[in-house]
Amino acid sequence: MTVQLPVATPAQVRRYARTLARRHPKALVTALVLHALAAVAGLGAPRLLGNLVQAVQDGTTRVTVDKVALAIAAFVIGQSVLTRFARLVSFRLGERVLAELREEFVRRVLSLPLSTVERAGTGDLLTRTSRDVDALARTVRFAAPETLIALVTTVLTLGALALVGPLVALPCLIAVPILWVSTRWYLRRATAGYLRENAAYSDVNEGLAETVEGARTVEALRLARQRIRRTDGDIGRSFAAERYTLFLRSVWFPAAEVSYVLPVVATLLVGGLLYTHGMASLGQVTAATLYVQQLIDPVDRLLSWLDELQVGGASLARLLGVSAEPGDGRGRTPAGSARGPGEADTAQRPGEADTARGSGEGDTARRPGEGDHACGRGEGDTAPTLVAAGLHYSYVDGRDVLRGIDLAVRPGERLAMVGPSGAGKSTLGRLLAGIHPPREGSVTIGGVPLTSLPLARRRREVALVTQEHHVFVGTVADNVSLPRPDASEAEVRAALRAVDAIGWADALPDGLATVVGSGGTELSAAQAQQLALARLVLADPHTLVLDEATSLIDPRAARHLERSLGAVLDGRTVIAIAHRLHTAHDADRVAVVADGRIVELGSHAELVAAGGDYAALWESWHGRP
Repeated sequence: MTVQLPVATPAQVRRYARTLARRHPKALVTALVLHALAAVAGLGAPRLLGNLVQAVQDGTTRVTVDKVALAIAAFVIGQSVLTRFARLVSFRLGERVLAELREEFVRRVLSLPLSTVERAGTGDLLTRTSRDVDALARTVRFAAPETLIALVTTVLTLGALALVGPLVALPCLIAVPILWVSTRWYLRRATAGYLRENAAYSDVNEGLAETVEGARTVEALRLARQRIRRTDGDIGRSFAAERYTLFLRSVWFPAAEVSYVLPVVATLLVGGLLYTHGMASLGQVTAATLYVQQLIDPVDRLLSWLDELQVGGASLARLLGVSAEPGDGRGRTPAGSARGPGEADTAQRPGEADTARGSGEGDTARRPGEGDHACGRGEGDTAPTLVAAGLHYSYVDGRDVLRGIDLAVRPGERLAMVGPSGAGKSTLGRLLAGIHPPREGSVTIGGVPLTSLPLARRRREVALVTQEHHVFVGTVADNVSLPRPDASEAEVRAALRAVDAIGWADALPDGLATVVGSGGTELSAAQAQQLALARLVLADPHTLVLDEATSLIDPRAARHLERSLGAVLDGRTVIAIAHRLHTAHDADRVAVVADGRIVELGSHAELVAAGGDYAALWESWHGRP
């Protein structure tokens, strides 16, 4: 069962928005000043028209009319020019902010523990990376600058209206109670409504993704009707959520429309009374009516984009909520305390210098291509000790899949984990790699709890390589150098050579500069797996957990590859989960996992001589009854 990732609180969203504003003070002030000047230029025409009406009543000349007309034209042209540059500055600022938001969201997603991604499923993350990012893009590009323009124009127009005459300005206040009540009613419900709408859309995506990915299973087990019912239910909930937000808009927008018309009518009526009683001139009434009429457009845009801001705010809360997801283990960040940009982050990023290993020992590992131990570790450089004590783990409450695991993996040791399918080998490997926290017990590296380490640090201490792999769009060199973007070509080539991939890599049309991944040169499953192993060589962690890391390569090639990796793995702690027992034969020790426990532990020769579970597996693997 998947669960939705957290959502940031309104306070966190506002704090993050303020942080973004502080990043670009110059551009923001420039946009505000230009919009203010454009709004001021737009206020000239109504005042001039009011003065002109008064002048016509009092008696004027053609020259005066021509001058007023030219002045109005000048104000209109000036407003157009200023608006053009104000929008240009605003949109440029919006694009920069949007780019930063996208980059920060990617960083947040990449910093998530794998267990969190697996628990959340693909639907929620897919919706956040597509629908929510698109909604936020519209907000940043259009809603934010348009709201800014409308707000500045509204404030200045109200100021100009007050200057015309306080008495003729009073009728426009009739709209305030209607707008205040209806807008507060809407805002109290909109954010929650749009969050439900996006969450329901995540469920739709999740169900569709599961159905498409498991299409063969659905067909083989005749599950089409069940999947259709699941999709119908998801779409029904999404429809209900969207209908609710539509209901909110259908109440709020008509109330707002009424509030636009009433001030114009009230100003004409009250202004007429004031004029007949000699309390206001015809020019004042004219100018006030024009200003009130002019208020309709910015107020309408302000309220319309306010709705869009609610959509964008809900999307931003979901994007920020990714970093509010607690990490695994005791080193977690409390949910709801999403760290905003610019706040303290003590975790080092991949590629940064890190001399403080979990064991407290220096790291003198040589990089690929250095000295005589290319892709290996120098003498005297040992990995810290990895210790599991009293491990219990369950995917479902009350049903432990691992029970009472005690294991100490010595520095530089090669440990093979074997056992029947479903025994818990891969789960144990993920706990030892810090992917999952144990329900009970602890995993320490060099005496430090593994799950208490910052995520970036943890990934440099222990690396997990599974059957799953991904070829990113880019060159072969780009794919290999992902752990160390500053790696030289010689280091990349050494890493490929270490995993026996340099031959086919050089044979590609453009060698290491060949573009692979979606739309590029297609690689076989075995080649893609070798790329993943080459990345591992370049990442150079102390401890490796290999979960069937060579499973997609044919047995003879895999055997050759594993021999090539021998020099790479020298000096590292290696925990290999495998069904091919030659891996266990070559290991220093073998742990036999059965029914969630380690039932045997010793060298290959010791376990074969003991005649237990491992001996039976070994004889069965060799075809002996």
